[in-house]
Amino acid sequence: MDSIMGMVVTAKVTDENDDAYFVQANGQTLWVDKDEPEKPLHIGGSYEGFVYENEDHRHQMTRHVPEISFDHFVWGTVVRTRHDLGVFVDVGLPNKDLVVSLDELPTISRLWPKKDDRLYIKLTRDNKDRLWGTLAEMTDFQALATPYNKEQVKNSDTEVTVLRLKIVGTTVITDDNHLGFVHPSERDQEPRLGQHMKARVIGYLRDGELNLSLKPRGYEEIGDDAQMLLAALQHQADHKLPFWDKSDPEDIRTYFGISKSQFKRAVGNLLKQRLISQEPGEIKLVEPTDEQAED
Repeated sequence: MDSIMGMVVTAKVTDENDDAYFVQANGQTLWVDKDEPEKPLHIGGSYEGFVYENEDHRHQMTRHVPEISFDHFVWGTVVRTRHDLGVFVDVGLPNKDLVVSLDELPTISRLWPKKDDRLYIKLTRDNKDRLWGTLAEMTDFQALATPYNKEQVKNSDTEVTVLRLKIVGTTVITDDNHLGFVHPSERDQEPRLGQHMKARVIGYLRDGELNLSLKPRGYEEIGDDAQMLLAALQHQADHKLPFWDKSDPEDIRTYFGISKSQFKRAVGNLLKQRLISQEPGEIKLVEPTDEQAED
C-alpha cells in the first residue's frame, strides 16, 4: 500500500465527534479539526487535504496545504532545538513542526541553527512513514540563485542567510537570491547555519558568487566619541578643526565635552581608520581615495 503521508488526497467522511471529523483514505482513518472546514461535513461526503502526523502523533488531514512538498523547497523558521534529535522548523502546518535531523546539522552544536533562523528544506519520509525536513544541497541553491548586476551591488549592504559551513569559508545567499562567499578573514566569528545577518559586497568571485564581508566598514567600527569628532569635522567648511593630541585639556572639554584622554583615543581611532590626518595644531578630514571607497 502506497503511503499518503505528506500527500494531498481526497478522503471520505466516515464519522464525527464534538471536536473532529474522521475521514478515510487509502485504508487509513484521519482526523480533521472540526473548526477547519468552512462548512459542516456530512457522513459519506468527501474532503481533500494534506496528510501528516501531528504533534500528538495523530494522523491528521488539513485543507491548509503547505507549500513544502517532496520536490519543492521552502524557507522554514526554526522554532526550537533538541540536541538528541535536531531542530524543529515551522513550515505552516497546524500542530506540526518538521524536524531536520541532527545527522544533517554541523558536528559542532554551537553552529546549529537557533530560534528564528531560516532553513531551506523540503519533505522527506523515513521507513517508519514519518515526515522530516531535509536540507537543500548546493545544486538546489544554484537553481534558486539569480545573477547580479555589478553596478547595482557594488559596495552595497545586503541581508544574507548562511547555507554552508566549511573550513575555507561560509557560503550564503542574499535576500535577493544572489549566492555569496565569506572568507574566514572577513568575519569575527563563524556564523551559525541558517543565521540571517547583514553583510556587504567587497568583490566578485570567478564562479559568479559575490565576495562578502561580515565586518563593518571602518567608520562603523569607531566609538561614539570618534563619531562625534568625525561629524564635527564634516560640518566644517574646510573639514578642519584647531585641535590635536597636544591641545589644552580644558579647551578640548569646552569644545567637545569630553576629556583629553577620550579625545586622544578618538583621534587615534580615526587615524588608524585613515579617516583623518593630524598636523601640529589641527586635525583634518581625509577625503577617501577610489581604493578606500571600495573597502
